[in-house]
Amino acid sequence: MIESIRRNSANGGIIAAAIAVVITCIAATTASAETTVLRVGHFPNITHVQALVGHNMSRTGQGWFEQRLGADVKLDWYIYNAGPSAVEAIFANSIDVTYVGPSPAINAYAKARGEDIRIVSGAVNGGAALVVQADSSAKTAADFRGRKIATPQLGNTQDVSARAWLAAGGLKITQTGGDAFVLPTANPDQLSLFRQKQLDAVWTVEPWVSRLEMEAQGKVLVEEADTVTTVVVASAKIMAARRDLISKFVKAHRELTAWIKANPADAQRMVRDELSAETRSPMAAELVAHAWPRIHLDDDVTRATLEKFVASAQSVGFLRGAPDLGRLIETP
Repeated sequence: MIESIRRNSANGGIIAAAIAVVITCIAATTASAETTVLRVGHFPNITHVQALVGHNMSRTGQGWFEQRLGADVKLDWYIYNAGPSAVEAIFANSIDVTYVGPSPAINAYAKARGEDIRIVSGAVNGGAALVVQADSSAKTAADFRGRKIATPQLGNTQDVSARAWLAAGGLKITQTGGDAFVLPTANPDQLSLFRQKQLDAVWTVEPWVSRLEMEAQGKVLVEEADTVTTVVVASAKIMAARRDLISKFVKAHRELTAWIKANPADAQRMVRDELSAETRSPMAAELVAHAWPRIHLDDDVTRATLEKFVASAQSVGFLRGAPDLGRLIETP
């Protein structure tokens, strides 16, 4: 009798435990089903300062965006080297939102015939420059005949700027050569090749501009102080499905812009920590401080500003026609 009671008690315990596991699984599945994942891309560049600070806050549990998007939203961050890779991820439905340069956004919009891509906010102006060797005699675009200039990626904003500047200076520039050689090269490789004197110049963004100056004795020849460097882009698909969510993200982005302006010391520390984590290389405080005055946070972006990028892309053969930008900028 006692043994029977023990067996029944044990069986009851097993059944109770099994029921608890099933309930837990059901609860987890339900929670998972109710959670929306927002996938956000950015680059390890100071010109993506809002993303760097936001990513760092996610990494350290402070969750700037998470607190403003709601408990049912999970943010996943993705890192890219340059714009074309990020917009391809939008096309592939791998991410929903990305910080990116205006040229890749415009190219993607034209490629998709006005579908798939929307600019939902501005982010940063400035922070891009053409850096030459310390002993360079080059002063104008014409002086770069036969010389090699590196850019982050074919078709990215600095790549288009470099090609358009050279072409405006009277040089014939093609995607594979011409009167000067524009060589798409990842930012870390630019630095090492520049040090080895295998590159005559680099057109890039911060912190790489400052690294070329401070670590490779480069000097700035052309600075894009007022040019739009970074915008926030969303896929048309997520805009249609979750406009409310993108609206909250843009609002949080704009609030973060204001916070960064008001708290530059804290923001620089977070940028430094995030860049160190993403690049797996220590980022000196002096380097970030040196780069900081070059970037100008600005949430606004206008069609007139974007038309200038269209003209540059057309001048170097990246755009065949003139896309109607009427649907590119959309405030959620």
